[in-house]
Amino acid sequence: MRLWVALMACVMLLACGEPVPSSGAARIIATGDSMLAWNAASKKSVASELERRLGTQVIDRSVVGARYHYVLPVSGSLGLRIGSQYRSGPWDWVVMNGGGNDLWLGCGCSKCEAQLNRLIAEDGSSGTVVTAVKRARADGARVAYVGYLRTPGRGSIIDHCRTWGDRFETRLARMAARDAGVTFVSVADLVPHGDLSFHDIDRIHPSAKGSAAIAARIAAIIR
Repeated sequence: MRLWVALMACVMLLACGEPVPSSGAARIIATGDSMLAWNAASKKSVASELERRLGTQVIDRSVVGARYHYVLPVSGSLGLRIGSQYRSGPWDWVVMNGGGNDLWLGCGCSKCEAQLNRLIAEDGSSGTVVTAVKRARADGARVAYVGYLRTPGRGSIIDHCRTWGDRFETRLARMAARDAGVTFVSVADLVPHGDLSFHDIDRIHPSAKGSAAIAARIAAIIR
């Protein structure tokens, strides 16, 4: 029992995204998973780098390990369910990512057709991802939906996910094409083959250099 309580406390601590200020001064919010949240402790995450490049506050609600389809209620409400991260506000831009953990952890990037269809329809018109994007658009915000880094070609435990990732991002691009207020930001070509410098040691998450490069692409869209 004590171990369970300790584990839950750790999850809750990790799942706490940045609070949204009541002043309304912040105009950009970020939601998603570890690709955005990685390097936050050293203030070199994608959101931190985006703040530096744009010279404006970015509220980072992203959480390591977050998914769209997450069933546990308490930790889900604290941010491990991506849909719970967003807060309505006077946003100019919402930077979003997510879906990778649903494919990798939810179905092991194998026989994932049902999971993929649940995330986003083939034509990009519906699904959990689309619902999240439409919620932000209903608040008047533009959306930058960010894709995933590809593995560096030097071996990674998610190498086998490439096909599903490509299919997922094709659908994201179709979603963006349906709405002029949504931009799909691809980073699939960001990592030169064999270059390990854009990834952390696990060859999944971005290094500080990788986070900065991702932020540069998002900043170019927002500018």
